[in-house]
Amino acid sequence: MSPEDHLWGDIEHAAALIVRAAMPGVRVVNELPADLEKKLPLVQVQILPGGGDDGVTDTALVDVDAFAGTRTAMWDLARDVRAALLAAAGTHVPGARVVIDTVETTSRPAPVSYGNPAIRRAVATYALTSRAQAPA
Repeated sequence: MSPEDHLWGDIEHAAALIVRAAMPGVRVVNELPADLEKKLPLVQVQILPGGGDDGVTDTALVDVDAFAGTRTAMWDLARDVRAALLAAAGTHVPGARVVIDTVETTSRPAPVSYGNPAIRRAVATYALTSRAQAPA
């Protein structure tokens, strides 16, 4: 299996690592826990269908959901996530097998109902371009 076979999962993993490193104390996951309202604040990072590659550079769309107990906390969390991801452009992510070349906001954070009055959610989508890290 080539490194490219896992690159999209690596981009999702890299985005989660970026957010986790920038936001100690905030749980960052790829799958939501069953008891979400007990785990706030929480950020979910998931790769979306779409994007592509040119054989060297991959483009992936990543959805980020910011969950908090209040609307103000939700906005603060979404803003901090956005800042962390945008600041990651041009970096290697320790613990991931990719170099992040660019990060763009394709859909800025916006509130989306979660169907639970104890949980506030903001959803945003980012486009990350990356390439596999050269073996050491």
